[in-house]
Amino acid sequence: MPDLRRAVITGIGSVNPLGLSWEETWPRLVAGESGVGPITLFDAAAVGVVTRIAGEVNGFDPAQFMDAKAARRMDRFTQFAVAAVGMALRGANLAIDDANRDDVAVLFSTGAGGLASIVETEHVLQQRGPGRVSPFAVPMLMSNAAAGQVGIQFGARGMGGAFVSACASGNDALGLALMAIQTGRASAVIAGASEACITPLCIASFNQAGALSTSHNDDPAAASRPFDRDRDGFVLAEMGTALIVEELEHARARGARMLAELAGYGASMDAFHLTAPAPDGNGAVRAMRAALDSAGVVPADVDYVNAHGTSTALNDKIETLALKTVFGDHAFRLPISSTKSMVGHSAGGCGAFEAAVCAGAIQHGVVPPTINYATPDPECDLDYVPNVARRVDVRVALSNTFGFGGHNACIVLRRVE
Repeated sequence: MPDLRRAVITGIGSVNPLGLSWEETWPRLVAGESGVGPITLFDAAAVGVVTRIAGEVNGFDPAQFMDAKAARRMDRFTQFAVAAVGMALRGANLAIDDANRDDVAVLFSTGAGGLASIVETEHVLQQRGPGRVSPFAVPMLMSNAAAGQVGIQFGARGMGGAFVSACASGNDALGLALMAIQTGRASAVIAGASEACITPLCIASFNQAGALSTSHNDDPAAASRPFDRDRDGFVLAEMGTALIVEELEHARARGARMLAELAGYGASMDAFHLTAPAPDGNGAVRAMRAALDSAGVVPADVDYVNAHGTSTALNDKIETLALKTVFGDHAFRLPISSTKSMVGHSAGGCGAFEAAVCAGAIQHGVVPPTINYATPDPECDLDYVPNVARRVDVRVALSNTFGFGGHNACIVLRRVE
């Protein structure tokens, strides 16, 4: 069997609750700042939802990133994707033209797709009738809209699509990007994920499921508290993050800056419950082990874990159990942090963002903290880098994502030697 080609990350772009670029976001992550605040996208008090806070992308103006007419035909999740991709391509200094466009793939995922467009279109249908429904409604709400629009806006014509696996979607997109590079199906991949589902429907549904934090409406920054004993649910967020993934020699030949190697990918299903993780964490264990095997590393090689760390009672406890199963005694020496403590949980958008965090940790030698960690939980007894960032020589990082439906996807990033 021929040697698989290697994949490296050469560009990052992101719009998220902490910033409208990755360059703005990274120092705020390291500083332990929170991007969680009161909901402004709709009147939460008038709607009557219990949770009235979220991680919004504040100040986002699509006209700053794309043609205003094109933006009007995109759902917010697609606008996030196009904005992030433009910044990532510029950061990678990668031009897409007639010489390479057929060899540039687009693998851009989401969890919910154009949920806001679905809600708005249903309202128009009920209030004003079918003749007033926009012909752009379906092209705006479909889950592959972001991938399709990225291809159109930037001229990429290689393989493309959107892998939808709830909160694991972003890591699955990156895993597919890795496989596309390894097998020669693309020399470069625009990979990532976006989500924009801060709507009354989504908030109300998660409230009814008991998944969201409900006790910090008056103190939004303190609401997301992964692994803390007093956590009471996650904070819904929105964001879009893109990574440019290139074949190593392709990047080297054009003198690209290589931020990290995308080295491994593992995925599994719990086959247990639609919303609850398997009690023994076996799905998470199998995905982590598969990712490490794919990268050719052993548990002791890992220097940092970006945890899924949602701030829900079950996820944090079972992820801790799974980490102990995979890493053994090394688990107690591993720096583990959840950046969802600062930006909230963006469902399908989180994996790509957290891959960027791992690349930043490798590049800068610093691990962002888990903020709001105040009271230890006896069932969550690992090193979660509480409240303050830490200097760590990160050569190998693991990033975990676990989604509704029992979907688990993990990736390994490492320093480009």
